Amino acid sequence: MNQKHSSNTVWHHATVTRVRRERLNHHQSAVLWFTGLSGSGKSTLAHALEEYLHQQQCRTFVLDGDNVRHGLCADLGFSIEDRSENMRRLGELGKLFVESGNITLTAFISPLKADRAQARQLIGERDFIEIFCDCSLNTCEKRDVKGLYKKARAGEIKQFTGISSPYEQPDNPDILIDTDKQSLEESVRIIAKYLNQRGICQLDLTQTVD
Repeated sequence: MNQKHSSNTVWHHATVTRVRRERLNHHQSAVLWFTGLSGSGKSTLAHALEEYLHQQQCRTFVLDGDNVRHGLCADLGFSIEDRSENMRRLGELGKLFVESGNITLTAFISPLKADRAQARQLIGERDFIEIFCDCSLNTCEKRDVKGLYKKARAGEIKQFTGISSPYEQPDNPDILIDTDKQSLEESVRIIAKYLNQRGICQLDLTQTVD
C-alpha cells in the first residue's frame, strides 16, 4: 500500500506520548474492529462492551459506521471505491485514536478483505483486533429494525451488502463471535477475556454485564 501524505506538512511529535497516556489510563490502547453484515450485532456488541469496559475504569470510544457517515465521511456513497475510501479514512482515524491511549471500538460492515487489511496495516498489527460478528443472512434480515433489507430486496437501495454487494468473511479473525447463537453477555466476556490474555487491560471477569 502506497500511503499519500499532504504536501508542505511535517508530523508533530508531542511531548505527551502514547506510552504516557497508557500509563495514566492503566491500560494499553488498541482498536477493536467489529465487522459483519448489517444486523449482525456489531453496534450492539461494541456498545455493550464499551459499557463493560467503562465501568471498569477503561478509557474508550465507539466509532459507529452510521455516525461517521454523518460527518467525516458524509461526502461518500456506497460504491466499492467510496467504501474503500471510507475504510481508509477510518483506518487513519483509528491510528490517531491508538495514539490517544484509548481502547477504540469500531462498528463498520467493512465488507472487503483488502480494505480491512489496509486498516490493519495503517493501525498496526499489534494494535488491530479484528472481531467477526458471524450471523446468517436470514437472522440479519429478521433483525432488520431499519427496514434496509426489505428496501434492498425491493431494489430501493442499491449496492447493499449481502444482497447486491458482496461481503467477504474474514479468513482468520482475531475473535469470532457467533451472534446467531451466543448471547450478548457471553460475547462481551469472550472479548474481555481476550483483552486480559493480550495484556491490553486487566478486567475483573466476575463483574456482571449490564
